[in-house]
Amino acid sequence: MSEPDCQSSPSVDPSGVPFTELDPELLRAQRTSLKWTRFPADVLPLFVAEMDFAVAPEIREAIIARVEASDTGYLDGPGPLAPAFAEFAAAAWDWHVPTEHVYLATDVATGVVESLRIAWELRRADAAAGGAPASGRIVVPTPVYPGFFEMLEEVPYEIVEVPLREADAAGAEAGAGAASGTGAGAPVPGEGPELRLDLAAIADAFAAGADAFLLCNPHNPHGLVHTAAELGELARLAEQYGVFAVSDEIHAPLTHAGERFVPFAPLAAAAGALAVVATSASKGWNLAGAKCSVIVAADERANAALQHLPPETVTRASILGLHAGVAAFTSGREWLARAIGQIEANTALLAELVAAQLPGVRLVRPRAGYLAWLDFREAGLGEDPYARILTEARVALNDGAFFGAGGAGHVRLNLACAPDTIRAAVSRIAAILPTGKGSR
Repeated sequence: MSEPDCQSSPSVDPSGVPFTELDPELLRAQRTSLKWTRFPADVLPLFVAEMDFAVAPEIREAIIARVEASDTGYLDGPGPLAPAFAEFAAAAWDWHVPTEHVYLATDVATGVVESLRIAWELRRADAAAGGAPASGRIVVPTPVYPGFFEMLEEVPYEIVEVPLREADAAGAEAGAGAASGTGAGAPVPGEGPELRLDLAAIADAFAAGADAFLLCNPHNPHGLVHTAAELGELARLAEQYGVFAVSDEIHAPLTHAGERFVPFAPLAAAAGALAVVATSASKGWNLAGAKCSVIVAADERANAALQHLPPETVTRASILGLHAGVAAFTSGREWLARAIGQIEANTALLAELVAAQLPGVRLVRPRAGYLAWLDFREAGLGEDPYARILTEARVALNDGAFFGAGGAGHVRLNLACAPDTIRAAVSRIAAILPTGKGSR
C-alpha cells in the first residue's frame, strides 16, 4: 500500500496559517509551553493535548482587546460566559442551560475536584443525619485521561476502576441493549475494536457501594462518543444507588461530523440523579493556558449544591480566559468546524499510515477530539512501547500504562498538527519495529 497523500486536506490550518509554518522546529523556537520544553529538541512532541494550530483570530482579538483596556483584574462570576455557553450548548447539542446554573472555575480539573468535595460533604452530612453511610468510593471507567487519577488525589475517595468493554458485532452496548451510534462492524486492517461503557459492571460497582462517578464524555483517550441510551441508563443507575455523577465534557465541541454528542446533564435531570458537568472552551479552541472553565448544574438540586463552592473557585479563574471563552462560543464556530475537518483528515491519514507502515499496531479511531489510541502489544516493542518509541524513535507520546486498567501496552498520539508531522512520527516509529513483525 502506498503512503496516502491526503490530497483532500487543505495546506493551511484552521486559522489560515500554512502548515509549513507549523513545522515542529519552528514551533519549538516560538512557543514556551511544556509541549515544546519538556523533551530535547530532537524529540517530536505528540503527547500533551495541545494543538499546534494557531489560535482563532476572533479569540486572539478578544484577548488583545482586554489587555489594551487593562481589563486584567479578578472575576466575581461567569458574567457573559454563561449566556455564551448556553447559546452554544443549545445550538450544538439542543441542551438548554439556565444561565443561573453556570458557575466559574479555573479549569475543568478544578471544577471536578471542587464538585466532588461538595458531594463528599453532602454525603457526610446525610450520614450524620441518619442516612446511609458514605462508602468513600468513586467509580471511574478506564483506560481514561491520567489527570483523573491526579485530580482524585485531592479528594478522599477510593477509586474503583471499571474497564471499558468491547462492543458486540452489532455495535450494541452490553447491559443497555441500545445500538451504538458508530457501530462495530467487520474488523478493519490496522484498527482495533470499538469499546463502550460496561454498564453491567458499573451497576455492580454502584451496588457494592459508591458515592460518586466520574464520567469522561466524550471519552479520552479513545475519542468514544457515548450514546443517549448508554448515558440514560447510567443516569438511571446513579439515581437508583444515590451516586453523585460528574461529567467531564471538555472534548464535546470537537465531536466529529456524523457523530452525535449527548450532554449528560439533561438525562441526569430527567432521571432524578444528582449531577454536574465540568467543561470549557480549552480543548475545542486550544485555550488550556487561558485558565477558565464552567461547572453546570444538571437541575435545581445540583444548583443548590454548587452554591457551596468556595469563593476562590471563581476568583482564581482568568478574566482573559473568560473573554477568550466568550469569543470561542460566540464567534469561533467556523474556526472550530475547520479544526474538526482537519482532525478528521489527519485521522484518516493516520489510519492509512498505520495499516501501511506499522505492522502489529492497532488504532482506535476517535469519534471526537484529536487524540488517537494505539495498541502496540503485538508490535514487537515489548512491555513498554512508550519508552522504546521515546528513546529509539525520538517521538514523545503518552504512556498508556498511566491511563488505568486496560492501558498498558498502548500509547496516545496527538492529531492536532500538520499532516507532515504525523507522517514524520509514523516513519520514525516504523523504523524501530522488528522487520516483518506481525506484517499484514
